[in-house]
Amino acid sequence: MLFFIIQALYYFLPAYVANMAPVLFKRIPFGGKPVQQKLLGAHKTWRGLIIAPVMGMLIFWLQKLAYKSGFQEVALIDYSDFSLLFGFLLGSGAILGDLVKSFFKRRRGIKAGQSWKPWDQLDFVFGALALSFFVYVPPAEVVLALLVLSPVLHLAGSYIGFQVKLKKEKF
Repeated sequence: MLFFIIQALYYFLPAYVANMAPVLFKRIPFGGKPVQQKLLGAHKTWRGLIIAPVMGMLIFWLQKLAYKSGFQEVALIDYSDFSLLFGFLLGSGAILGDLVKSFFKRRRGIKAGQSWKPWDQLDFVFGALALSFFVYVPPAEVVLALLVLSPVLHLAGSYIGFQVKLKKEKF
């Protein structure tokens, strides 16, 4: 069971990194202009929209290299059969899922930074899965594992981000 969880998380690593990328790279001095402040909020920037798919591709590329170098035990897929498009779709889907959630969050009058559970924890998962389904549909048990584990990891990541002063809120 633990090995299956590791496989599922490793498979989705490009989406996880893409989801964190806007926070990790927020100090980059370009692209900080909001995509559409009125509809999405001030924190959804062009920088995040660009860096997330790039990071998804980068992480997927590293996974491909690792796979070709013999690191195949935890691989859920044969990475040599996929192009970088798959990493791009995981990264793009993660950020687009976040943008869609932000749109609905603003429509409901929920302010930026204010919690909206469980959507704050699942938005990127739905987005990444939806876009990546164009290239590969993982087994249902992998999707279920990601839907259960991702909120837990998101909360843990948020707490760590708060502790290292990358985020203003614990959760």
